[in-house]
Amino acid sequence: MTVSIKTDTDIAGMRIAGRLASEVLDYITPFVQPGVTTGELDRLCHDYMVNVQGTIPAPLNYAPSGHTPYPKSICTSVNNQVCHGVPGDKVLKSGDIVNLDITVIKEGWHGDTSRMFAVGEASIQAKRLMQVTYEAMWVGIARVKPGARLGDIGHAIQHFAENQGYSVVREFCGHGIGRKFHEDPQVLHYGKPGTGLVLEAGMIFTIEPMINAGRRDIRQMPDGWTIVTKDRSLSAQWEHTVLVTADGFEVLTVSAGSPAMPDRVRQAA
Repeated sequence: MTVSIKTDTDIAGMRIAGRLASEVLDYITPFVQPGVTTGELDRLCHDYMVNVQGTIPAPLNYAPSGHTPYPKSICTSVNNQVCHGVPGDKVLKSGDIVNLDITVIKEGWHGDTSRMFAVGEASIQAKRLMQVTYEAMWVGIARVKPGARLGDIGHAIQHFAENQGYSVVREFCGHGIGRKFHEDPQVLHYGKPGTGLVLEAGMIFTIEPMINAGRRDIRQMPDGWTIVTKDRSLSAQWEHTVLVTADGFEVLTVSAGSPAMPDRVRQAA
């Protein structure tokens, strides 16, 4: 495993890319309403990235080994879709929940983030799942500092989510990021404290737990990309790109419209 340590110049580029990715989510928020299609959300985000920001949508035509090229500019994962939902003709209706996953490239640097949205009026159960998943992400982020280990992050997320009665998807994880979309290390959202890679200042990676209301088992849809829960239970995901600093962490994917750090995490910090 080769984990790159970013220089001050690298980090400055990553701050810009991270902020721009988050600003796409700020821009699209008012459009996430009953009656809109996921394809329309993709078109709006694409045009904003390319024509307003001057960024490149990283997912478009992205083709890791064994996959056909991804056909759209964002991922839209609705209800029981865990991740990598492909935008299309699906019309969002009141009560749906949807994850919008944005990755932009600016001056060669990648910014990667996602948020959950309730369409219209979601159920109490759906809103609780979204909130617990958001807090789980932040519980993991709060463990980031030099000398900590990746297992500390995964354990904190797993312990928090499972104590709330939810399950953690195992097959997908966070990842290092920089000039490449996906770099080392892999950041698992489960694990044992005191195990795994030792964190060093200058490392940048994503923390992006996928939390299911039912069992953790998943399956892939015939499109080769979309992942769903096997038991059709709801799933939620949030994602930030995080820098390990000299004395803790800095979240790079923040903007004016970013939700605040949860009170329980702030109070524990």
